[in-house]
Amino acid sequence: MLSDLRRAGVTILERGWLSSNSVVLHGIEERGAVVVDTGYWSHAEQTVSLLKHELGSEPLAKVINTHLHSDHCGGNLAICSQFGSGIHVPAGSAELVDTWDVDRLTYAATGQHCPRFRRSGSISSGERIDAGCWQWDVIAAPGHDPLSVALYQPELKTLISADALWENGFGVVFPELEGLDAFDEVGSTLDCFAGLDVSLVVPGHGRPFTDFQGALVRARSRLDRFLRFPSEHAAYAAKVLIKFRLLETQVESLGSLENWLVGARYFELVRQRHFPDQEASDWVQSLLKDMESRKAIRLASGKIYDA
Repeated sequence: MLSDLRRAGVTILERGWLSSNSVVLHGIEERGAVVVDTGYWSHAEQTVSLLKHELGSEPLAKVINTHLHSDHCGGNLAICSQFGSGIHVPAGSAELVDTWDVDRLTYAATGQHCPRFRRSGSISSGERIDAGCWQWDVIAAPGHDPLSVALYQPELKTLISADALWENGFGVVFPELEGLDAFDEVGSTLDCFAGLDVSLVVPGHGRPFTDFQGALVRARSRLDRFLRFPSEHAAYAAKVLIKFRLLETQVESLGSLENWLVGARYFELVRQRHFPDQEASDWVQSLLKDMESRKAIRLASGKIYDA
């Protein structure tokens, strides 16, 4: 399936979990290629190198972002600077980019970084866009991020699902951490996807997969669990923030990690809303022990290592 996709002018650049997958949509002659999502800022140099190798002499016309979490758009500035490409973001995020509202873009709340970039355009749910050799349908995919979109190509039966659907679930539902009801939006997005004829899914993270129906079943099961036990989702979100930090730094002292967590507003929101009876330091310790038991991290000599 992937070889067929490559012959159709679509290449998937899969990296470690810190950076989103990037999808290269090769163009026709002078139209140029399009890249969907650009990974985290700390991998920007690698992303540029991968694109140079993949594109050769082909121009890069534009970047399209499915959503503006830092692990999906952190390479935007470096790519635009290197290739002179435009950047198109979901229409609902356009004003946030123009004003660079780091609070509403969630960079402050997650304690993550994204170099400021300027957009040249936007894409809207319901439109069909030219990207590479094909036309892609833009589909609203709220839940993980309220402004996220997915891209669907009906002839290739390919869905670029971002973080709205993974092989075994979906991304943290960040609006829920703010106290907003967004689990229903996850369900609505899954319902929308279920109506598509899909043979291959390119998720925001992890390998592309063909078991589309199985992934929907697993995602619905996960959603049902979170609906019944919201504190499980909250604890999962807190551990994701810690893991993301360690993916970037590789090793931290406990004091350094705790200092960083002070600036990650989502982390404290989770504790206050779902675990108010626990002291912050005790709660961090309990999360770390659970993560170590699951082999997500390694604790040794007062330091925390990514595993």
